[in-house]
Amino acid sequence: MRRARRIGKSAHRGGALLFCALLPWVGSGPLAAAPEDRTVLTPPQMRTAAADLLRLRNPRQAMALADALIARDPHDRSALLIRSRSARDLGDYTLARKAAKQAWTLSETEEEKYAAALIMAQALSSGGQRTLAQFWLRRAVEHAPDKHLERRAVRDFRYLRASTPWLHRFSFSVSPESNINNGSSERSSFLNYELSELLLGQPVEYQLGGSQRALSGIEYALGLQSRYRFHQTATRAHDLAFSLTARSYTLSSEAKAQAPGVEGNDFAFTSYQIGYGLRGINLGQKGEFRAAADLGQSWYGGEEYARFLRLSAGQSFKLDRGRRINARLSHEIQDGILTSDQNTWRADMSYSFKLPSGAALWTNLTLAGATSNQAADEFEEIGVRTQLTLAKPIFGATAQFGLWGRIRDYDQSPHSPDGRQDDRFQADLSLTFNKIDYYGFNPTLRMSAAKVDSNIGLYESHRFGVNFGIQSAF
Repeated sequence: MRRARRIGKSAHRGGALLFCALLPWVGSGPLAAAPEDRTVLTPPQMRTAAADLLRLRNPRQAMALADALIARDPHDRSALLIRSRSARDLGDYTLARKAAKQAWTLSETEEEKYAAALIMAQALSSGGQRTLAQFWLRRAVEHAPDKHLERRAVRDFRYLRASTPWLHRFSFSVSPESNINNGSSERSSFLNYELSELLLGQPVEYQLGGSQRALSGIEYALGLQSRYRFHQTATRAHDLAFSLTARSYTLSSEAKAQAPGVEGNDFAFTSYQIGYGLRGINLGQKGEFRAAADLGQSWYGGEEYARFLRLSAGQSFKLDRGRRINARLSHEIQDGILTSDQNTWRADMSYSFKLPSGAALWTNLTLAGATSNQAADEFEEIGVRTQLTLAKPIFGATAQFGLWGRIRDYDQSPHSPDGRQDDRFQADLSLTFNKIDYYGFNPTLRMSAAKVDSNIGLYESHRFGVNFGIQSAF
């Protein structure tokens, strides 16, 4: 949570420091008259004169004044900041970073930390280290002494993120789950009907146990997404992308008693993918198209699970009054290792608009189908999803409600002569606590409940989860 803001009052945090820290990110402010060489200056006057010299784009003389101040007092924070900015303007980015780091180390108040973080971010950005510069801008946001300076740091962060070819996103969450293994909520199911009728002449019901039934526990999820934009024009952007997802689990005491010898890591899941993406503006600046090709691999329980190739293309179009439509097609080719081979086609059509209350409503229709080298894994699917984001906060948080329904039909199943029919329904509530902010990240809370109705007891399931996570505020 953001710490209380305090503005200190010391000689080393006078007008020169604040002006130096708040020099525009690009360019300079109004010019001021340069001090006359014959003038005998006090240390505060020297700091102000050095800041004026920076405004006049005379970093060499500003550096000389800063060096004199630091020789007098190595702990002169204002002089260290002026040295950093002067070195940056002179192209000595190593010295600029070193001086800014020294100033940060000496900083005690929120105002001092904000100034040092901002100068450090500028030094890093000018030296080409834009990803690390974004971290220091988050520090500046965290220590901004007032809302105006906070907005300035956020603006600089967004400008830097938009101008750098690299973009990184991290996510982490902890989720108590009632069904971490996607197990059955039933106590019994039927054996393979063909084998049962061959041996016994009738279907045979058996009791489900151990990890066949739902196991409760806690999920720990970590996500990383990185993008490198290697070419961009006014209407096109070409990206290389990498993503990694990892989920691990710990079992509850009830789950351990139900399935002795089973561990949470038996259900751990990890996947990565690398790919190329193309984005472009079209249709009179109202449309945006996307195309992507991704290769990836997944692991389940520590064993290789599958490899895949995914191709996708989509088009969105902005209508009037904030309305938007979007269409997307994708095709995934799965090379199974612990699972079957599959070819999956999917088509999505979505529509979003604003309600009179200011709330935003998003709806989506999905059609999908899969073929496989195992007939029991071939299916057809239709799904509908909707999300409502309220205009006004609930408990100080942005609230989003979601409903999802999906009907999936498998023509063949070893468990029933009628095939397999799974109907899935899900409801969720997501809260983003925007007023709680740490380094530009907000905590999130998500509650979800899902139910699968199946004609085969093995696949009947109920699931409830609570997810605690974080997301970037800007």
